[in-house]
Amino acid sequence: MKKQSILSITLLFCMLAACTREQVDLLVINGKIYTVDNNFTVQEAMAIRDGKVYALGNSKELSSRFSADSTIDLQGQTIYPGFIDAHSHFYGYASDLLKCDVTGTTGYAEILDSLVKFAATNQFEWILGRGWDQNDWTDNTFPDKTELDRLFPDKPVFLMRIDGHAAICNKTALLLAGINANTHVEGGEVVLKNGEPTGLLIDNAIQLAENKIPSFSNALNADALVKAQANCFAAGLTSVCDAGLGKDSIELIQQLQKDGRIKIRVYAMIRDSKATTDYYFKKGPITTERLTVRAVKTYLDGALGSRGALLKKPYSDQPGHFGLLLHPYDALNELADEAMEHGFQLCTHAIGDSGVAAALKIYDNHLHQHNDRRWRIEHCQVVDPKDLSEFKKLSIIPSVQPTHATSDMYWAEKRLGQDRIQTAYCYQDLLKKTDRIAFGTDFPVEKIDPLLTFHAAVARKDEKEFPAGGFQSKNKVSRKDALRAMTIWAAYANFENEQKGSLEPGKVADFVILDQDLLSTQEDHLLKTRVVATYVNGELVYRKQ
Repeated sequence: MKKQSILSITLLFCMLAACTREQVDLLVINGKIYTVDNNFTVQEAMAIRDGKVYALGNSKELSSRFSADSTIDLQGQTIYPGFIDAHSHFYGYASDLLKCDVTGTTGYAEILDSLVKFAATNQFEWILGRGWDQNDWTDNTFPDKTELDRLFPDKPVFLMRIDGHAAICNKTALLLAGINANTHVEGGEVVLKNGEPTGLLIDNAIQLAENKIPSFSNALNADALVKAQANCFAAGLTSVCDAGLGKDSIELIQQLQKDGRIKIRVYAMIRDSKATTDYYFKKGPITTERLTVRAVKTYLDGALGSRGALLKKPYSDQPGHFGLLLHPYDALNELADEAMEHGFQLCTHAIGDSGVAAALKIYDNHLHQHNDRRWRIEHCQVVDPKDLSEFKKLSIIPSVQPTHATSDMYWAEKRLGQDRIQTAYCYQDLLKKTDRIAFGTDFPVEKIDPLLTFHAAVARKDEKEFPAGGFQSKNKVSRKDALRAMTIWAAYANFENEQKGSLEPGKVADFVILDQDLLSTQEDHLLKTRVVATYVNGELVYRKQ
């Protein structure tokens, strides 16, 4: 046979082989893919079609089986399921992009300087800011309004603490809100000094001022949400659980998703307000490709930093003070009745040990053992060891934020004392009782970065690798469990584990490429990990420049 004929036959054979290969949209090869399936399988190649994982295997097998519109050669880089933040405030984070950012400030004087600069270009009726934390200051006493009154005598000022459980206002804002020395709020406090308001509002008292702040326009909010989404994608987040939204906020997100401006997936907990719950309980759970509305978020107590968390024994640094109950037990029981009746998940903010115990008691009034309601307790920062077994009994999901432990560790013992601090931020203890735990950040209370979540969970150290050996190191979790808590377990906590949370055929192709292997990198190198690219539905939504 002539050489030319042999070449022609070979070429024809190759063409026929190519024609018999299945067509896919994207082929990923030569990588290390943590599928986070039930067996924690690791693969090296993945085929994606119509926005979903179509097949997994080795590179040679999939390359010969599929013809792809686009191919990614990972050259040894690692892939993980898209990270899911199980407890965040995505909409609030977006709104904060329109405000003066005072996070990380070292003192009140630095905040005042930032406000003066911000006010020079601020076009809004109020001067708004968020992020201060007096625990980070040299003088960690709470601020008052004296300097705000001097600098801004005619314009209302409202500055939210980083955890959202305290705010400082100037005199103009207090007057607009009708707040004076005689103002009393159930589940909140107007702090007084010499018989007059200092400007500091705690927990439910905050709403008196917040309710007077005009709303941002939909156009401003929409632009801010798009910017917030970009920041999430850059951090490797493909889904966020927004803990407490009203009807207008949810509908704006849904409209932006329909318009294609918002591609991130949102699990929206509705806010515990009568107008919101009446509307959504009547409407029933909502599930679209990128939006789920089937949970209601309520508050039982406040925050530890502002001494609002409800404790069984008094605060060690404020004798006689037990914290704040933000809603009467009867109201919480009634909400649980309604959630049960209308098929909504109940998610209760409970930080102090008394708050956690109260939430478990309310849940016990409504749930059978080994149910699939997936009711959650958000934060669980201080848990009495005697109450741990109730989580297992009632199938309660602890939804926690590991970076809270490494942010609070500097001052938490002052609040709790030497004995009680041992039972705080007990993530491994909770995991042993529940078999699964969901991780989030609570951003903007903490940084948006899920890689900080991972590091805090497995090392129990802050960004400066402090302390040596880790804070409460017995409550470290394994790297595999930390990854599960940011992916499949977070998806389970949102009733979405059949659609996402692991890379398996039929599930959405949401994944993140990192430049290091989280499961094998040395602990002190974890914080050097960077996101290379993020994909949602197999579509590139972020690439590192």
